[in-house]
Amino acid sequence: MLTPEQIELKLDRILLKVQKPGRYVGGELNCIYKDWDKAQVKTALVFPDIYDIGVSNVGLKILYDQINQREDALAERAYAPWLDMEDLMRQHGIPLYALESKQPLACFDLIGFTLPYETLYTNALNILDLAGIPVRSAERDESHPIVIAGGHSTMNPEPMNAFIDAFVIGEGRK
Repeated sequence: MLTPEQIELKLDRILLKVQKPGRYVGGELNCIYKDWDKAQVKTALVFPDIYDIGVSNVGLKILYDQINQREDALAERAYAPWLDMEDLMRQHGIPLYALESKQPLACFDLIGFTLPYETLYTNALNILDLAGIPVRSAERDESHPIVIAGGHSTMNPEPMNAFIDAFVIGEGRK
């Protein structure tokens, strides 16, 4: 598995070849950077569409803030790459990574997908594949992250049942 440093080196070679490289670098105002080694629980929050669409999702922003307020945990973000970036990532062996640390998604303890609509189901599966995580939950073991999903389209979890380890159904409350 590639280290964040190796991912950054590979990104340096390909980012100028994609249409909108800013989608893949992070560093936005109000990003939270925590010490990877000090966090006991590492969560990747994933919007399974391109950055331009997912970055404004309020639910993920709230979860990102709530998790990062904990001293023992960290949350980072990931989005689906556009076709040009996905092609280059696959060609150069770059797994899907979190924007803050550039850690591969497969290194996280927990991957949380928001699924606001059903058309994102296939994107979520593609993200798991691009991250090098077995798509079917039955093929994953304790070495893989736990994959959970929530959002409007999980009110009926059956269509994604074979791919998601756990669902959060309904409104999240403290």
